[in-house]
Amino acid sequence: MSNLDTSSANAGATATSEPAKVLSKKDVTKSMWIYYAGAELSNSYERLQSLVFCASMTPVLKKLYTKKEDLSEALKRHLIFFNTEGTLGSIIQGITIAMEEEKATGGDVSDSAITGVKTGLMGPVAGMGDAIIWAALMPIILGIFLPFASDGMALGGIGPLILYPASTMAISYLLIHKGYKLGKKSIVGIMQGGMMKSIIFTANVIGLIMMGALSASYVTITTPLSFTVSEGTTIVVQDILNQIVPGLLPLLAVFGIYFYLTKKGPRYNVILISVVVFSVVCSLLGIL
Repeated sequence: MSNLDTSSANAGATATSEPAKVLSKKDVTKSMWIYYAGAELSNSYERLQSLVFCASMTPVLKKLYTKKEDLSEALKRHLIFFNTEGTLGSIIQGITIAMEEEKATGGDVSDSAITGVKTGLMGPVAGMGDAIIWAALMPIILGIFLPFASDGMALGGIGPLILYPASTMAISYLLIHKGYKLGKKSIVGIMQGGMMKSIIFTANVIGLIMMGALSASYVTITTPLSFTVSEGTTIVVQDILNQIVPGLLPLLAVFGIYFYLTKKGPRYNVILISVVVFSVVCSLLGIL
């Protein structure tokens, strides 16, 4: 065989080894919008986010699998239990779309491989999402707009409703296309390195700093208690507390609620009602 024939053969092998692209960028983006809109709304106790994940994959699967039997199997594949953080979870969606496209175009991808990648990634991605989105991004956004809200400006209430969705939409958009472009190797490489641990640790630290700053700035509790001793000297309890630890009562309130959350879980209605009742009673008694 001549060199020209060898080169042609190698080129043909390379061309056939690369899976054909059936999906467009618009198809991938459409899946992202469906998942983003329903990730926290369609949860069921049995399968959690599998319903919305399957719904988001449906337009893609219909384009990839023209045979009814193949489409049915693909839909059943994505109705298996799935749960992760709604924003960063889009990278799993992108990886899954890439694997489904590779399978539909003749690639060596099994059903169990697709399910295994989803199952293996949903836990770590959920951990990253909770640390970055809920423990860092959310407190930062609230910290930016709380001063406006405390001054009675409408921007304090409207700002987070605009900035938070815009930020999470942008993150979801970038991650789903990154996952689709790089396939299953996209997040595996990140998870194996130490960079993601550093990102999660940094996000947690930033989130805790912001929550501490918000607690110190916007939780205000004082006591009007005072005592008159001999020779008409009046002792103001709040002045003594300020000399010992400034902001001691707000700190005790925050740690009390935190302790309750760690022991009883996120029973927010119970916490709100208890705070209101406790505040009213203490106010009537002249304690706080």
